[in-house]
Order: sequence, then structure tokens, then C-alpha cells
Amino acid sequence: MNNVRHFLTLTDLSSDELRKVIHRAIELKTIQHRGELYEPLKNKVLAMIFDKSSTRTRVSFETGMAQFGGHAIFLSPRDTQLGRGEPIEDSARVLSSMTDCLMVRTFAHKNIERLAEYSSVPVINGLTDDVHPCQLLADMQTYFEQRGDIKGKTVTWVGDGNNMCHSYMHAAKLLDFNLVIACPEGFEPQQQFIDETSDNIEITHDVKAACTNSDLIVTDVWASMGQEEEQKIREQAFSSFQVTSDLMKVANDDALFMHCLPAHRGEEVSADVIDGNQSVVWAEAENRLHAQKALLEFLLVS
Repeated sequence: MNNVRHFLTLTDLSSDELRKVIHRAIELKTIQHRGELYEPLKNKVLAMIFDKSSTRTRVSFETGMAQFGGHAIFLSPRDTQLGRGEPIEDSARVLSSMTDCLMVRTFAHKNIERLAEYSSVPVINGLTDDVHPCQLLADMQTYFEQRGDIKGKTVTWVGDGNNMCHSYMHAAKLLDFNLVIACPEGFEPQQQFIDETSDNIEITHDVKAACTNSDLIVTDVWASMGQEEEQKIREQAFSSFQVTSDLMKVANDDALFMHCLPAHRGEEVSADVIDGNQSVVWAEAENRLHAQKALLEFLLVS
């Protein structure tokens, strides 16, 4: 319908563009930490549509727009429900006629694709059931800051083959690192993502082998939002997939630990790992702000 750039998955960016956004995020963080005023989005408005609740996604986008001199409107599940009450394409036309960018956090990925199809402004994926690309911008920024470029490194994903795992698979392809996915049987990533990224990934059920000589170990909660009724089944399936200090020991000495948060200490990660000196989860969480500001600038400032 139009030539607007959207950010629905990481693969909406080329490898060069992704690196550019990551490096720009690091620059914007320095500018903000120095207390400098930089307002490229003055009088611009971001509409934030939440079908799924969130702490980090809302605060980071809202703060980012404020720091850029713009404004963010928070629309809760009570205020707007995509496709319920009004067709998605109608919502897209109306919201994009009044605002400069839409950020959407929803369930079905097809809903955000439909919204983007009918939106006259950029649409940003704040999370869908399939992918979580904004988190990957923050994770990659964190790795680049701490260790330099990730190209050729080995990253281990421990746990569910979920939306975070899918976005890590996309990142592996775009930034050319090796991703070893350690998941219990029956919890592998979706086949379409395996097909897209097969040259850069390996799937195993042996968590210790997966972490051996790794440069970065990443995990996520065992039961994501909407899967609470599976909690007990998942606790059994994932019981040997906790990231512990023993697992960190088989990784490289300078390996980092990441988690997109919120974390359940004693489930997917032990307290001594997430609170330990290899963990960069707090820098990673803060970097949602800076990485998304770099993304907003990339999409909205020509």
C-alpha cells in the first residue's frame, strides 16, 4: 500500500542496517548519560497499543519519546483491542492518520502484519507470539558494548523455542554468529524459523554440550504469558534446563549471561548466576531504552 518502513521482525533490517542501529544506540546512550538534550522527534507522537501488558516495553518507549522531545500515548487492552470491535485495517487507518508511529504488543503475529499493511506510518513490533525483535536490539547492543562485534561468536539459547528464541535465530543469521539452541524435546522453535536460519543454528537436547565454549548464554522463563496453565508440565520438562554456575563454568571464561526479564530465580536461572559477575541483565534492560530510541530515529528521521 505504501513504502513506509516497518519493524515487525529483525529481518526487516539488512545486516548493515542492524549494525548501524546497534552502534547508534551506543552513541545515543552516551549522549543521554552526558545529560545532553537531543530532540529529533519534537512534536512527534507514538501510539503504543498493548494487547499484552508490559513493564519494560511501555516504560522504555514512553521514556524514549519523552527524551526525544516527542510524546507517547498508552492504549491499554481496555482502550483498544485489535480486531475486536473494529477491524484491524480500520484501526490502522485511523491511528496512523493522527500519529507518527505505532508500537504494538499483541498475540498473533498476523495481526501486526495486517496493521502494518494498512498503516501510513511505521509500525514497530513490541512483541508478538512469534518474535520479540526490540529485545534483540537491546541484547545485541549489550554484547557489542561489553565484548565488541558478535560475528563468529557462539551464543547458547537455553530453554523454550519461543518468540525470544526465534528472534535470536534471526539475529544469528543477520549478524553471522553461531546459535546453539538447547531445548527439551517437544519445545523446539517453529519450523519456519529453523528453515530461515539453518546455516547459523544448531538444535540439541544436551544443555551441557550446548554451553561448552559459549560466549553468551541466554535464557527466558519456562512459561510465557498465556501459558500459565502449562506451568506444571513445563516445570517437569525443563527441570534440567536451569542455567547454573556449573553450566556457566563450561562456557568461555569471559562468557556473558542475559535474560530479557522478568526472571524466576530458582527456575530457568539460579540466583547466583543472574546476580553474579557474568550477568549483564541490568545493562541489557536499560538498553531497551537506547536501542529503541535508535530504532525510532532510524524509522522516523530521514
